[in-house]
Amino acid sequence: MKLSKTNFLICLDCAKNAWLKIHRPEVYKQKALSSFEQNIIDTGNQIDELARGLFPGGVLVESRDDAEYTKKLMENRTPVIYQPVFATERYYAVADIFVFNPEKNVYDLYEVKSSTSTEENGGRKAEDYLIDMAFQKNVLNDLGVEVGTLNLIRLNKEYVRRGELDLKKLFLIENLTDKVNEKLEDVKNKMEGAYELLSNENEPKGHCDCILKGKNSHCTTSWYSNSDLPEYSVHEISRIGTSKKKLAELVDSGIFSIKDVPEDFKLSDNQRRQVDTAQSGKEYIDKKGIVEFLQNWKYPLSFLDYETYPSAVPRYDGYKPYQQITFQFSLHVIDSHESELEHFDFIYTGSGCPDEHFTKALEVHLPKKGSVVVWNQSFEKSRNEEIGQRLLEYHDFMQKVNDRIVDLMIPFYGKTTMYDHPAFKGSASIKYVLPALVPHLSYKNLYIQEGGTASDTWNRIVSGEYSEEDKNVKIQALKDYCHLDTLAMVEIWKVLKSV
Repeated sequence: MKLSKTNFLICLDCAKNAWLKIHRPEVYKQKALSSFEQNIIDTGNQIDELARGLFPGGVLVESRDDAEYTKKLMENRTPVIYQPVFATERYYAVADIFVFNPEKNVYDLYEVKSSTSTEENGGRKAEDYLIDMAFQKNVLNDLGVEVGTLNLIRLNKEYVRRGELDLKKLFLIENLTDKVNEKLEDVKNKMEGAYELLSNENEPKGHCDCILKGKNSHCTTSWYSNSDLPEYSVHEISRIGTSKKKLAELVDSGIFSIKDVPEDFKLSDNQRRQVDTAQSGKEYIDKKGIVEFLQNWKYPLSFLDYETYPSAVPRYDGYKPYQQITFQFSLHVIDSHESELEHFDFIYTGSGCPDEHFTKALEVHLPKKGSVVVWNQSFEKSRNEEIGQRLLEYHDFMQKVNDRIVDLMIPFYGKTTMYDHPAFKGSASIKYVLPALVPHLSYKNLYIQEGGTASDTWNRIVSGEYSEEDKNVKIQALKDYCHLDTLAMVEIWKVLKSV
């Protein structure tokens, strides 16, 4: 067995998960990648190929097993090599870009990542990649390959597209040589430990490392390694993953079901309410809070939801990396207490930028007054602000829309919680709230059941990946999904009113 960088990093996160990936691939692959996960992979490949434009004219090592070809290219001092392959008896690494430095007679290494260069809104610290790069450097050291600088290439979050892409502005390059070198010895020890563990033919016994992590951080094979966990485990307590001592104390005490958490176990107010609700099987309802929340709503009520796509590479003028492209809305309107529900929708699947088409349609269908009801207001408000900045003629309109927004998620979220239900499992997601409060409505019967799939489907439509017939089917599926989002809000509002 040769330990790859990918499997090494998986092992650091969850050792048993990495072992199963290597020795029991049928288990590892049993759960298919979600649209969100596949999009991450596709985006990484796209960014990797685009970054090669910073060093044009290179030679691509097409086979991931061709270390000999890489060696020949380096012996011939090929100026730029894409995807060079390096392998020792134990380890295996594929770098992104090697650039020959004639002054020092060595190659400089460039690692390409699809993240942004700021920590906000999905950005990551440069330090997050030091182990990744140290693995490669250790493999090169074992082979006696001298390397010059070790560099990280990432997207510049502040870059705004104007016309053709400017790769030198789109990407930022950071020299991390010194920081990586400081990590070499520690990473080398971890590599040796991982190799010994993963080369063992015997499956690691017991739970995987995720037994001490919150549910959202569980690995690909947690369902297999932790199959004895109850349906509603302590791992689903809100934010328990950030309270590692609390979770470890519960696990070490053999407490796995949320229903077995002791009354005197120290939890935050939100966590305690979730546990109490689960144990009692009864709803928590703050009627006074709900009355105060609803009393300021004004008719007509406009229940509004957007669908978006976060393109890593700015697709249109005025966009930054990963800035959401708002391509669709669904709108349910109730004019008065006695009136019937009306529905309007819009979706753009043309070849250009949706901004103006989207905003014009919203201006036509959205009532000029009354409350605009959304779920998680920061999302819709941010999209409105961004469109108003790109289309100055709609700036005032979008600002007025934002001034009227009320957030239906507030009664179900955090410190403002006014309504809790055992089936929410500590989540304020509409995907949990809806089936608990309005059982006759469900996303399970839809072709598209969550936002990641909706986003990916739109991208594939506008990229021309579907036949005309399939395209029309996908468009209708997007409409059905977004329609249910706003209808769900209407029905949840009715439940709050009835309370």
